[in-house]
Amino acid sequence: MKYEPLQEQGSDNPLKNFASLGIEPHWVEALKTQGIAVPTPVQHEAVPLLMNGQDVIAEAHTGTGKTLAFLLPILHKINRSKKYPQALVIAPTRELALQITEEAARLAATTEGISLLAVYGGQDVERQLRKLKGGAQLIIGTPGRLLDHMRRETLQLGGVSMLVLDEADQMLHMGFLNEVETIIKAVPYRRQTMLFSATMPAAVRKLARAYMHSPTDVKVQSASPVPVDQIRQLVVECTDRTRQKALIEMIDTHRPYLAVIFCRTKLRAAKLNEELQTLGYKSGELHGDLSQNKREQVMKAFRDARLQLLVATDVAARGLDVEGVTHVFNYDMPHDAESYIHRIGRTGRAGGKGVAITFAAPKDVEDLRRIQKSAGLKMARAEWSGQQGSSAAPSAERDERTRPARTAGGPSRGRTEGSGGGRRGSGRDKPRQGRPGAGGERRDARSSRSGGSQGGRRGRGR
Repeated sequence: MKYEPLQEQGSDNPLKNFASLGIEPHWVEALKTQGIAVPTPVQHEAVPLLMNGQDVIAEAHTGTGKTLAFLLPILHKINRSKKYPQALVIAPTRELALQITEEAARLAATTEGISLLAVYGGQDVERQLRKLKGGAQLIIGTPGRLLDHMRRETLQLGGVSMLVLDEADQMLHMGFLNEVETIIKAVPYRRQTMLFSATMPAAVRKLARAYMHSPTDVKVQSASPVPVDQIRQLVVECTDRTRQKALIEMIDTHRPYLAVIFCRTKLRAAKLNEELQTLGYKSGELHGDLSQNKREQVMKAFRDARLQLLVATDVAARGLDVEGVTHVFNYDMPHDAESYIHRIGRTGRAGGKGVAITFAAPKDVEDLRRIQKSAGLKMARAEWSGQQGSSAAPSAERDERTRPARTAGGPSRGRTEGSGGGRRGSGRDKPRQGRPGAGGERRDARSSRSGGSQGGRRGRGR
């Protein structure tokens, strides 16, 4: 069954707010207190179907509001008088599981009688056991820890009537197919299944055919696989030896408010973070070798803007949703177009603007071409000369055979007072209100590097 998206027909279209989707008034008010009044396209189309009990396959890219699209129907249908798991959300990473839990907790806090629990590795098992015994109705977890509780017989799924597979493509990409199938088989056959994914490869379709009942397809169309209108994309040509210097200069030139820097391996992420901290930048690292406690500390510091730069591996690309990320730096070339899309999707979220800068050495040229062709993208190019003070200025319309002009006299890397770019300085913290513009826009008119804090750096207090 193919669901045809509803077309906007002007102001008399009944599906223009959450109340018209069937959401109860107190949930609508709870959303308004969070500044959410109008459904996103995926919510607009998926929520009515899910409220009616249909199985849904929803394909929409990151930052489109997928989480609320399944949480609202689940919270609406949970029987508050029954204290056992009624809904199960499976997520590929701890970060995503935590973010779903946080969003669910904000809504559940407005209504008595709803209990939820995040189940993931690296967390205190005894605490999870106590919460499970207390009758959590909504369980949000990663495949490994869910299976662990199932083997311990501390998690009973016999009462689950709603099942969500979130970021299903990433779940399979990370090798969780067997674990996911084991969990699905433990859930009653008569259930509602919701599958949300940014892409729909053949393996995901096969999984859906095997375990879903006449699912309805919801696909949020966009002109491009990435929101190119919101994200300014630039390729900086460098060499492996000059890659780090090029990154430093781009940070100093663009002065991000918050930025995510992607590396291919945990070792490279840790090493780069150490180098950035040595240079005085406020940076942290996020990868699989960190304890859960450390990961949570790093993410809290980044969300609070106490860290301006987050050096991460691709495991953090999924589910990492932080307000105010203005820049993504692909320090290492992504493996494929899908990885590229998910990386740069950390910025330009919820209709905002962002900048994505990819560093390409000669050995990366073929990968870059393949990504551009597969994703149908055109990126502005600029070579980086390797000279201090030069700036890689984008020019999407220049002749590719012409060596790009370099901006002379750009910002130096010296630790000057009031300089921008994410380094440490003395003085006041950066204000958290509002989100800066991207692609050269600043939070205010101060573009000079003298005095005041700018972009990601902290300047000297006035």
